[in-house]
Amino acid sequence: MTITLAIILVLIVGIGFLTFFIVRSLVIPQRVDALAGLLKKGKTQVVIKAAKAIITRDSRSAEAHYWLGMAYHRDNKDELALAEFKTVNQLGISEKNIPEVEFRELLAQLFISRKQEEEALKEYLLLIKLLPKHAEYYYQAGKLFSERNRNDLAENYLHKAAELNPKDGRIHYELGVLLYKDKKASEAKAALQVALKYSGENPARIHFYLGKIQKDAKDYIAAAASFEKAARDAQFRMRALVERGGCYMSLNAVDKAVPDLERAVKSITDEAAQESLYARYFLGLCYENTREIDKAIAQWDRIYSKKKNFRDVGEKLAKYQELRFDDNMKDYMTAAPVDFADLCKALVSQAMELKVQAAKNINEGCEITAIESDAAKWRNTRKMPKLIRFLRGSDPIDDSKVRSLLDDAKAANLTKAALVSGSDFTRTAVEYAASRPIELYNKEKLQELLGKVASPGPSKPTRRA
Repeated sequence: MTITLAIILVLIVGIGFLTFFIVRSLVIPQRVDALAGLLKKGKTQVVIKAAKAIITRDSRSAEAHYWLGMAYHRDNKDELALAEFKTVNQLGISEKNIPEVEFRELLAQLFISRKQEEEALKEYLLLIKLLPKHAEYYYQAGKLFSERNRNDLAENYLHKAAELNPKDGRIHYELGVLLYKDKKASEAKAALQVALKYSGENPARIHFYLGKIQKDAKDYIAAAASFEKAARDAQFRMRALVERGGCYMSLNAVDKAVPDLERAVKSITDEAAQESLYARYFLGLCYENTREIDKAIAQWDRIYSKKKNFRDVGEKLAKYQELRFDDNMKDYMTAAPVDFADLCKALVSQAMELKVQAAKNINEGCEITAIESDAAKWRNTRKMPKLIRFLRGSDPIDDSKVRSLLDDAKAANLTKAALVSGSDFTRTAVEYAASRPIELYNKEKLQELLGKVASPGPSKPTRRA
């Protein structure tokens, strides 16, 4: 009896264990399958708890990790979702009840959101193998190859994407930008024009790169029109304004460049950004061109405080350093054309002791014809006329300007000339003038002349250009 009872107990326990394992093997898959329905109903917290419970019992359940990741993603917890999806990838999804295409699409997006582009690219390449006629995967792979500077592969994948979906403006835009950066201007322009055709409601970025291509081709009028359209979009406004200002500068239309560049500067939010530095730099050049040197210096100062080695800002500030301390030189460099002509006449009559016969404003300054005054006639029994040209640019004067002045003097039957500059002269200019009837007045000599001119006094403020 005792033996029979023991046998019965062993059989009961055995049947119990067998029943447990049978139920376990049947119930767990049913619970995993139920997760999809629960998630579809929006019960993310229920799915999370159920999936975790399943994983506690079976950590290698790829399906449970997948639905847990999906629930986390639905709950905007993408970092946790990515961790679960990585686990799914490690466990493998072969012969598992997991939709592979949906899984890999979302995994690629999660990798991109976490700045893991290399891993995202692997997923898109796998997706291409799964669905080789799906343009989106080629497009995304092309973008990722482009970001890795693999332009050859990027171009191939984007061309394939365009072939599969020729009416997708995004694909043609990405291809156009890639070709532009690869210095294939004509192909880039063609791709961007197709992108414009299928662009939908946001063509600003396309107009921006079309403008860049037109500007590079020196078609500044067309480029300015493209940048105007690009500037309508807040994302491209600042860069487009800077580029359009640059077009007008190339057309010598500084009056049109200044408003665009001033708008660009007013929109600066990050002073250290490259486009911010260029906005201030170009605006400073325009102010320099119109003789508003104080304003130019203010722009270059702002640049110098952020990036000391930006282009030639340091050199420009050094050139105009004396303007901060020398009011006479400041008047010479910044006076409006009428006041500048008056100052030049004073320099001729008071500092050079010559008599002004004629004066006129020229593009770079002022030109005066003068003869020796009665006070200085003892120096020569014959009064010799002289052509005097005053320049106030900041760049060194080369020998071409010396030659030009002598040619103009000869054409006017004048045997002597003088060139006065607010900057210095190049070595070749000095050597050329040494054996010819022309005097050169560099910045230091000009300062001496200015010191001999009577101050106009506070009652007559100097106008600025």
